[in-house]
Amino acid sequence: MIGAIAGDIIGSVYEWKNIKTTDFELFSPDCHITDDSVMTIALADAILSGDNFADKMKEYYRRYPEVGYGDNFSKWADTDQSSPYNSYGNGAAMRISPVGYAFSSLDVTLQMAEYYTSLTHNHPEGIKGGCSTAAAIFMARRRHSKAEIKQYIESKFGYDLSRKLDDIRPGYKFDSSCQGSVPEAMIAFLESNDFEDAIRKAVSLGGDSDTIACITGGIAQAFYGEVPDFIEKKVYAILDEPLGKVTKAFMEENWPD
Repeated sequence: MIGAIAGDIIGSVYEWKNIKTTDFELFSPDCHITDDSVMTIALADAILSGDNFADKMKEYYRRYPEVGYGDNFSKWADTDQSSPYNSYGNGAAMRISPVGYAFSSLDVTLQMAEYYTSLTHNHPEGIKGGCSTAAAIFMARRRHSKAEIKQYIESKFGYDLSRKLDDIRPGYKFDSSCQGSVPEAMIAFLESNDFEDAIRKAVSLGGDSDTIACITGGIAQAFYGEVPDFIEKKVYAILDEPLGKVTKAFMEENWPD
């Protein structure tokens, strides 16, 4: 989970100022949390507490109102309505990383990922984005190989993960849909050598940099087993006390192996 937050924070300054290289300052002085981190932590809070996730999303939205929410989500969160709004945006995948840790089987992980995703993103592509990301995280922490993760995601969800970052990068532009960013985030993970390299590769694609790096970071943490200490310390220094408290509680929970 903290890997996803790290990706969001590191990518935050490049969302509207894309950088097409892996050679950049990892933590710019202007790095900050976005809605990706806030909603990821809201989901972790809902899982830990057993509270309704739709209510948690609205609670966190009110507590952190200026972190870059999409228009459709803001309209939903500003009302008392509880029905989803048929979104296929990558918000479905950016917040889902806690689900990849909290459940004991892939089948249950997929069921819960669909449930938590469909509260807002009930479009088939939104559900696919949330479920595929949760599945990749679950498989990564269960020590499946990259080849096994790639094969499963391609066969189960139909994403093309055989493309190369060097071929994608030159023409890749901002795309906030699941189908236009989740596969790219997964490819950044598949081509990576370690956690930091995964984040650098994700940001180097350009596009919706914070969300792509958030998705990549969640998978990379699960696969490589940890986030480097200097990155983790920097993340906690940027999070405020309530967000840091929930993050630490989730990270320290004894989730099923």
